[in-house]
Amino acid sequence: MAHHQDGDGRPAGEVIESREAAEHYVGLVCFKIGPPRLVGIELEWIVHDQLDPASLITASRLAAALGRWAPECLGNPHPEPLPHGSLVTVEPGGQLELSSRPAAGLAACVADVAADSETLLAALGAGGLTGTGSGTDAVRPPARVLRTPRYDAMESYFDRRGPDGRTMMCSTAAAQVSLDAGTAETVATRWHALHVLGPVLVAMFANSPVRAGRATGWQSSRQATWFGTDPARTAPHLGEGWATGDDPGGRYARFALDAPLLCVRRHGTRWTVPAGITFADWIAGALGARPTYADLAYHLTTLFPPVRPQGHLEVRYVDAQPGGGWLVPVAVLWALTSDEKALDLAVEAADPVAGQWVAAARHGLGDPAIGRAAQRVLAAAQDVLDGDAADAVAHFASRYTERGRSPADDWIAGQPPLHVSRAG
Repeated sequence: MAHHQDGDGRPAGEVIESREAAEHYVGLVCFKIGPPRLVGIELEWIVHDQLDPASLITASRLAAALGRWAPECLGNPHPEPLPHGSLVTVEPGGQLELSSRPAAGLAACVADVAADSETLLAALGAGGLTGTGSGTDAVRPPARVLRTPRYDAMESYFDRRGPDGRTMMCSTAAAQVSLDAGTAETVATRWHALHVLGPVLVAMFANSPVRAGRATGWQSSRQATWFGTDPARTAPHLGEGWATGDDPGGRYARFALDAPLLCVRRHGTRWTVPAGITFADWIAGALGARPTYADLAYHLTTLFPPVRPQGHLEVRYVDAQPGGGWLVPVAVLWALTSDEKALDLAVEAADPVAGQWVAAARHGLGDPAIGRAAQRVLAAAQDVLDGDAADAVAHFASRYTERGRSPADDWIAGQPPLHVSRAG
């Protein structure tokens, strides 16, 4: 009988013999080397009742609205993709995520996502629901909708540190872009660049100054929540401080093995783990029987850095955007990583504020240095783009970036994408 194989060709049930073997595996499966040619998009929405945004949306109501597109976690044993190939998943607090199929170029991917998101939002609307493009739930406190062993263990793990983990799980949403890792000659540069650009793009697209009915004092409350969730698995600095010859696979492997276990899959419903045990500790025998490569593959899904390597590079640090505004961060990231000159110019502009993740999330483009960098980064992207994407970015630039504003400032000015009742 054939074994199920993991991404390195190893049998998934094979026991890991050493830390060195585990690090080698992580480097191979997380960074798939080859010519960059594909792009993917993942969009998340906070889901509200159209008439009563403060009410909790139940799993059964989501399942009814999504119908044949509802995922397995909502009780649908045979979920179908949306008409243009995107898949729907549901986050612990009922947030919806649309994940596109990989596409050979920006225009094809955007066309797929635009059509599928319209279909998905129409289905929600027919069920009396609405998907809100904001980085945090502006109305409700965090509340779980899904009950699974993974999410139960995750909640227990994060609760040891404080409330941010529950907020992250149940009340945040992002616009994510997936890009090929690049060739052996360019992967380190690409990895480094996406981290250097992070603070500028966090500030540029900040869209979550209100959470649970209150202004937080942050332009991106979503990013602030990630800072407080668990630095051991959400570290924003993995691609910074780069030196010639650095190996992103090796650095990420060390990060992954030194991260505490969030959960361990078992028969039954209790997946929790004693505090402080890392994956490296598990290899060394801390839990008795040593882990398999399947266990390591699953552990990698419990790590949430702002750029997550999954063979491709998943850029996770941009807040969800209102309406069709997701096109702008997608186009900017695609443009910069598809043109060597544009990327060099953007990294040069962003380098003086590299590492300033907290300032970017708190002050947005109100930070003068970040604001100046943002204008130069956006200009570099604009030189590459054409067509509808160029028009969308130009409109965004004139409304926001050139004026030192982000979408968060619309909320602050009393013009949010959803009517919210403000407490206090």
